[in-house]
Amino acid sequence: MPNAAMTEKTDVVLIGAGIMSATLGALLRQLQPDWSISLFERLDAASAESSDPWNNAGTGHSALCELNYSPQNPDGSVDISKAIDINERFQVSRQFWSYAVENNVLGDPSRFINPIPHVSFVHGADNVDYLRKRYEALSRHPLFEGMEYIDSPDEFARRLPLMARGRDFSDPVALNWTDGGTDIDFGSLTKELLAYLGASGADLAFGHEVRDLSKQSDGSWLVKVRNLRTRETRTLISKFVFVGAGGGALPLLQKSGIKEIDGFGGFPVSGQFFRCTNPELIRQHEAKVYGKAAVGAPPMSVPHLDTRVIKGVPGLLFGPYAGWTPKFLKEGKLTDLFKSVKPNNLFSLLGVGVTELGLTKYLVSELLKSEAGKVDTLKEFIPRADGRDWELITAGQRVQVIRRKGAGGVLEFGTAVVAAADGSIAGLLGASPGASTGVTAMLDVMQRCFPTEYAGWTPKLKEMIPSLGVKLSEDQALFHEVWDWTSKTLNLTGGTDNTPRHAGVAANVEV
Repeated sequence: MPNAAMTEKTDVVLIGAGIMSATLGALLRQLQPDWSISLFERLDAASAESSDPWNNAGTGHSALCELNYSPQNPDGSVDISKAIDINERFQVSRQFWSYAVENNVLGDPSRFINPIPHVSFVHGADNVDYLRKRYEALSRHPLFEGMEYIDSPDEFARRLPLMARGRDFSDPVALNWTDGGTDIDFGSLTKELLAYLGASGADLAFGHEVRDLSKQSDGSWLVKVRNLRTRETRTLISKFVFVGAGGGALPLLQKSGIKEIDGFGGFPVSGQFFRCTNPELIRQHEAKVYGKAAVGAPPMSVPHLDTRVIKGVPGLLFGPYAGWTPKFLKEGKLTDLFKSVKPNNLFSLLGVGVTELGLTKYLVSELLKSEAGKVDTLKEFIPRADGRDWELITAGQRVQVIRRKGAGGVLEFGTAVVAAADGSIAGLLGASPGASTGVTAMLDVMQRCFPTEYAGWTPKLKEMIPSLGVKLSEDQALFHEVWDWTSKTLNLTGGTDNTPRHAGVAANVEV
């Protein structure tokens, strides 16, 4: 046991200054204002990894446009169960953010969230047939009211002039269009939540790396932290630890030694985006348009042409282009993947290596693709794309979850909460939908790690999140109520009918 005089005590340690730690910290501060909170971030700024707005698409994942959440079954029908679940989770986030705005936890919502149409785009007869079936399945559901199906070239050109110009419409196209989508700057949102935490007395330490975690006999955690500037070490005793370190979460959970992390591995996937440098092109497109993933591609690699609003300035992204590096973080080390291989997850990793040959082939093809080849991919969305109007930027690093299954392992594309049985430590692994459904994930952490306190917190939580414990998909009246409340509070236009407000950016389009 370290020298007690040199050991700090805290109730909660948060590792990582991204959206997950910020969300959990803000929730706990509202629920338990007397608890002490210490946050440590190895970089010198908040939200500098996956939460940075240029490191993610900021879609506000609600399954309005992401086709991987509504797959087609072998019999031709469309399974919308995951889409409904993702949408439900995003509604929880909207409610918490609205409560936070009304209670001065967050400031002007336009700094982090803005309305933007969410659009699914396909071409080719078979894909058009699929999109029509998707529309028929989703548009009848309360959470997807107002979705439109568009297969007219003229209407396509009116709404998406940049994508229509130069397009050969003998190849049929179709859109699922929803005006009720959003663009989210998770970097700004994270910083505002952390500013609230800091102002309320939390200790926020940047340039500090958590080097070790060890369980004490009384159930608390000994946390060793190094100041990367001075090289000094801090030692803390904490009742609870949350590892919200993105790709760095797996190694830290492995260091903790909890049995719940046994069998877990991580597969890092990097990416790049084209960022538009031509203001005229940016003005001609106002939507988030998602297509279909290439065969063998992971869901996070679904191509999309995205309007972004960052610090009030519109932008335009296209991508992602998948790559590979053994780093678990954009600012990580080349040894990250190799150091994560342990006896308890070796067979999980080997099993995935055998079963995911399609992913391997896809990644190799992406790595070999030239910049000109990347422009050719962009032309599926913008037929007259010119590489001189775009710059290639490196996006955030994602570490996909590998979980033990039988004697081997399976690669999962999503997020997973890993918590010790005694609730003293928890962490979040995985990627998309990630930040968009972060509030639900953090509620899961609190329910699993603070079961006694959670019961007492429930009335306050229902004040923050009126739909808590209720499926909005099964209570249409409540959905309308919270949708209208959140739309008004977050300055998002329209009610539950999602009345189309997008009149097209340019009327005269040569197709």
